[in-house]
Amino acid sequence: MTGPARDGGPSAGSAAGAVRPDPSVRAVPEILHELDADPAGGLSDAEAARRLARDGPNELRARPPVPLWRRILAQLRDPLVSLLLVAVAISLVAWLVEGAAGIPADAVVIAAVVVVNAVLGLVQESRAENAVAALASMTRATSTVVRGGRHRTIPSAELVRGDLLLLAEGDAVGADARLVGATALRVLEASLTGESAAVAKDPVTLEGDVPLGDRTDMVYKGTAVVQGVGRAVVTATGMDTQMGAIAELLDATQEEATPLQREIAFVGRWLGLTVIGIAVVVMVVTALVNQVSTLPELVTVLLLGVSLAVAAVPEGLPAILSVVLAVGVQHLARRHAVVKKLHSVETLGSASVIASDKTGTLTRNEMTVERVVTASGEVRLTGVGYRPDGDVLTSGGPLSDGDLAQEVRMVLGGGSLANDARVAEEDGRWTVHGDPTEAAFLVAARKLAGTAERVATFERRGEAPFTSERKMMSALVDPAGPGTWALVTKGAPDVLLDRCTAVQVGNDVVPLDAARRAAVLDDVERLSGQAYRTLGVAYRRVPEGTAPDGLEAHESGLVHLGVVGITDPPRPEVAGAVEQAHRAGVRVMMITGDHPATAVRVAGELGIVGPDAPAVAGPELDRLDPDRLRETTRDVSVYARVAPQHKLRIVDALQADGHVVAVTGDGVNDAPALKTADIGIAMGIMGTEVTKESARMILADDNFATIVAAVRQGRVIVEDIKKFLRYLLSSNMGEVFTVFLGVVLAGAIGLTGAAAQDAVVVPLLATQILWINLVTDTAPALALGVDPEVDDVMGRPPRPVSERIVGRRMWTGMLFVGLTMGLVTLLTMDMFLPGGLLPGHDSLAVARTAGFTALVLAQLLYVFSARSETAGAWRGLFANRWLWGAVGLGVGLQAAVVHVPFLQTAFGTAPLGPVHWAVAVAAALAVVCAEELRKLVLRRRDPRRPGRHGAGPGRRNRQERRLLSDQRP
Repeated sequence: MTGPARDGGPSAGSAAGAVRPDPSVRAVPEILHELDADPAGGLSDAEAARRLARDGPNELRARPPVPLWRRILAQLRDPLVSLLLVAVAISLVAWLVEGAAGIPADAVVIAAVVVVNAVLGLVQESRAENAVAALASMTRATSTVVRGGRHRTIPSAELVRGDLLLLAEGDAVGADARLVGATALRVLEASLTGESAAVAKDPVTLEGDVPLGDRTDMVYKGTAVVQGVGRAVVTATGMDTQMGAIAELLDATQEEATPLQREIAFVGRWLGLTVIGIAVVVMVVTALVNQVSTLPELVTVLLLGVSLAVAAVPEGLPAILSVVLAVGVQHLARRHAVVKKLHSVETLGSASVIASDKTGTLTRNEMTVERVVTASGEVRLTGVGYRPDGDVLTSGGPLSDGDLAQEVRMVLGGGSLANDARVAEEDGRWTVHGDPTEAAFLVAARKLAGTAERVATFERRGEAPFTSERKMMSALVDPAGPGTWALVTKGAPDVLLDRCTAVQVGNDVVPLDAARRAAVLDDVERLSGQAYRTLGVAYRRVPEGTAPDGLEAHESGLVHLGVVGITDPPRPEVAGAVEQAHRAGVRVMMITGDHPATAVRVAGELGIVGPDAPAVAGPELDRLDPDRLRETTRDVSVYARVAPQHKLRIVDALQADGHVVAVTGDGVNDAPALKTADIGIAMGIMGTEVTKESARMILADDNFATIVAAVRQGRVIVEDIKKFLRYLLSSNMGEVFTVFLGVVLAGAIGLTGAAAQDAVVVPLLATQILWINLVTDTAPALALGVDPEVDDVMGRPPRPVSERIVGRRMWTGMLFVGLTMGLVTLLTMDMFLPGGLLPGHDSLAVARTAGFTALVLAQLLYVFSARSETAGAWRGLFANRWLWGAVGLGVGLQAAVVHVPFLQTAFGTAPLGPVHWAVAVAAALAVVCAEELRKLVLRRRDPRRPGRHGAGPGRRNRQERRLLSDQRP
């Protein structure tokens, strides 16, 4: 398909009504003149800033912000809030029926609850939106431009018409642009045209009305460069681009709900229907027990039922969930893992397989020369990375002067001369500009005294660049002696050896006979078997003044200097991270384009596989049908010499086997696998813009250990969600059981006798139920949402995504706690009421206030038990200061509602004495003790459960956290 016809930019700002032809059919000089663009130096910074201010940022039009009044209405449209408003109406009717005397306290209090809940919802939504916006700013696309004659990398949003855009493989095209020059440039335009094949681009001007998909001299915003390089002048930005034209035609689409969102919605619907049913039953039973016959009594019963339904369902659950996810994602960002979608955290915590690249993720991506083999022997170089610290050693100790030292110096020097890389120290850190393998020679040369200094005396006169066909490169340098220059060559050892006729031995050059040739090949095979990448170095003398053109003609009759073994050392923290992943039941796989021997050696060093583990190469994968591929992926964890389509097939096979797969990638061709994976992870440093856009998570440090840390954090976040769900639902069930059993057992506990003959007997007033909901739900639940790890989340297998967050065992525990809360609350009331099971002599107001207080305290103290389904409440008791603050606030508010006169009037409470408070506290502690006994039984039934014999995050767990925290800046 093709996009809508559109000018594409240069016509913008032209005279009213003037429409110029599309840039694809206009000559480059004409466009450059119209845009006042410089094809060599680009725009100046000042001019670019002026155009940006005039035209606005290069962004598609965002949805207009939702007005505050609409956001408030959205809070009030919640069905549960509607119940609150119904309760306000009922209470106003009751107030009017009773003569409209004084202030309608119930209506005022309930209305205040509505306002407070709406404000809390707005604040929590804003916090979540701000967190997502902050994370989005970390993943914004960038583009390379020429500004003021210098290459600059800028946010794509700052591109302006007339900018000179530089394109290279892996770039996301930041704006619509007319090509000025291109070399082997191919662009994937599927996001715009629907065509899956990459399009070859050429700056030659087109003729006639050309469809969008055939405009080969244009590149468009939102497409991806998959091959080659190019220069283009920006002709349209923002909504003036072809992508902007499509955006104007599309309605906003709704994203598919994640499993977590569906689970929360299911819990909300199920609980809402159940509680409304219970509320109806309570109202009917209350009306029958109390023989309701008057309108005021009927209004009181209706108010009780509505209030019970409202209080029993945690209407703030979605907002609390958003805040908890946002805070968790911010924690991940501080650990260098940027999660682009909040609800992806749940999937991350459920990952059962991590399929990782090798280079740069498991390894340092700092190629290091470790071995040099010459005609006189072999040396080993110590030190890793680009810092030139290390020694040159032989089997007998440090390398001393002699033939071997001379040969090694010539190998490292030659490799440094046939080289396009640079190594420099910047702000105390050694960095590389150019190919890492070439940089390895420069670093190694600095480790052998006198080598780097000798290299610096040579001047480069020309080069024959490396190509995949030649597998070698050469540099023409001088001086190599009186009247001569030298051609220094490095490349694949077997290719280079075929061009050699002699070998360097000390200061002498001797013929390369069959025995010496066989010895060199044996050395190469031995190094390759040890998983080293091998390169050979050779040279020959050429006449002074040799023309730099046509150097390939001189690449024969070379003198072989030696072979180096290069390795990319594993990151030191990865082995510990792999061990932790395995302990967590997460399988680690390596998928790389490297040689199988290299892949197996690195995987073995890191503990991914054992010493004799097999590796499957890409050609072998091609011969496997889907069923055999699934069998292979169950047993093999190392894949080498793979192409992007192989990675995609491996991911598909793992998912077909029921795994939740996290996949890393950095190249353009990794994008399909990243989009297919449950969690696509892009490299933040080495990754291309296209890969970052395809991924759900971006590693800011390209480090595998960060992935494992993110899995751990994902599991902690899911556990925190379960904690506040357990707390909220258990507490709300306690209110339901209190009211329901209080009405049913009113006569047994003395409620009927304590009430006046014409009064409706209820254990709790409607306003008291709403107060409990306000005091105990929000602050403690939020504090649980940021609770530190209690159970050992990495000591158990991943949670299947099909497993409900609120499972049967969790429902059973919540029902037990809710029933216990209801019973101890009613027993507290019975203790102070005359005529019940226990003797008492207080008034109904005092007894009800004591029970009301006991229920509030029980919920506030239960929050410590809710931190784990099996571990004791004492584990990490003081680790969460926010939790203690929330509990302290709740106790203070409850004391105020009991003893402050105007709050007594509003909520129907009476002052309590020391004995009443002591009984209320004891009743609350009884709930916690009952729950702890239940958890003790669970631990004894299954010793493997978290919490058994201190199986939580103990000493070993702390060591793991310290290991992962070493990544922090």
